[in-house]
Amino acid sequence: MPEELAIRIENLSITYKVSLEAKRTLKNAVMRASLKQKERTRMIEAVKGLTLDVPHGSVLGIVGSNGAGKSTLMRCIAGILSPTEGRVIVNGKISTLLALGVGFNPALSGRDNIILGGLASGLNMEEIADKTDEIAAFAALPDGFIDLPVRTYSSGMYGRLSFAVAVSMTPDILLLDEALSAGDAAFKEKSFERMRELCAEARTIVIVSHALATVTDLCDTAIWMHKGALVAKGKPQEIVDDYLKFLNVGSLPSNYEDM
Repeated sequence: MPEELAIRIENLSITYKVSLEAKRTLKNAVMRASLKQKERTRMIEAVKGLTLDVPHGSVLGIVGSNGAGKSTLMRCIAGILSPTEGRVIVNGKISTLLALGVGFNPALSGRDNIILGGLASGLNMEEIADKTDEIAAFAALPDGFIDLPVRTYSSGMYGRLSFAVAVSMTPDILLLDEALSAGDAAFKEKSFERMRELCAEARTIVIVSHALATVTDLCDTAIWMHKGALVAKGKPQEIVDDYLKFLNVGSLPSNYEDM
């Protein structure tokens, strides 16, 4: 892969097998076995033949309706999911925030989860210790909560700590899926400011968001996905305008073929 690329995606397809059984129970399983019935399944193509290069230092926004394959794509880039076909090549250290508190252990304290996040990002204990106070201050948890189990946190507290950990690990590549929606208005503004700082540091960032203003404000490139396939790639404002037009009239661009 060329050195100037942070991520290369080549002909990527991800397919799930989904059961059509109304309810999976032991009784149903025994009946199927005794009657030699086959479980009914359906194949879902979450991502279809997607090819994309993301240069180092770029900020990529991904837009699309629910079920477009955005989060599935992000999980594959992060190495959580394996491709059915094609491949994803990543050049650099990744930090991810793909869902609220993913990777957190609810039985451990916020402080212990900061340590886990740092170790997962490849930091040593000394580096993590240097960052812990900074992360706790950014998350702005109520007094004493940093040392309580995260299962006692509100969803807002959970989200603030998750975001603080993800953006404080100095990653080469940062993957964010709706992460900027965490917290109140003041925390969202602080999050945007931190994202602007990361952009200025020329880190590679990939953002999935239904908040289209986030894409136009922070990203230098955007893609639009629909039913697992790439519809268009270009300047964020142009992609957002085309996507909004689709939401209003329901028709895709003429050069798009639904795979």
